[in-house]
Amino acid sequence: MYRVFAAGIALLALAALVAQFLVSSKLMGSPGWGDVLWRMAGYFTILTNVLVTITFALKALSGWRIGTAWSSGLTLWILVVGAVYHAVLAALWQPTGLAWWADQGLHTAVPLLVLAWWLWLADKRGLRPRDAILWLIWPAAYCAYALIRGAVSGFYPYPFLDVATLGAATVAANAGGLILAFAGGGLALVALARRFDHGWQS
Repeated sequence: MYRVFAAGIALLALAALVAQFLVSSKLMGSPGWGDVLWRMAGYFTILTNVLVTITFALKALSGWRIGTAWSSGLTLWILVVGAVYHAVLAALWQPTGLAWWADQGLHTAVPLLVLAWWLWLADKRGLRPRDAILWLIWPAAYCAYALIRGAVSGFYPYPFLDVATLGAATVAANAGGLILAFAGGGLALVALARRFDHGWQS
């Protein structure tokens, strides 16, 4: 059951990533695949869905036990992907066709399935508030990466990180607010974990 569910998550995430690759290639005028992958690698959504794909593929193929802190951190990151998209970004464009399917896969279906995995199957024993601090490393590293990349290339993947348009002070405030949102979400996840049966195994 664990491995079948994990395979379903991995396959859905992979399918959404492939669909997004095809959509991005078309929007970019069908350049080489390397250019498309490099553009996609600028997005937190894409990179986090790649982490989901790899994690659950390993679980499905080898039975690898997903560590408590990693499964919870991954759940937090992908949930924030969905929350930020639906709260802030979804209104900025109206995708149709394959683009709609890619969007819904990356921002809705995968986050919900990972949350279901975490609630139902993940080992949640021993989580502490300090884990919520460690879970900030990935989003903080991404913000630094996106800003450095943007400064070099002029391309900022998200409007709230666009230094050229908003200025450094506003972007710093936006990034700080995002990190605080991750921190709050992480603490909420730790609190929720403590309400579950600590005997469950991943």
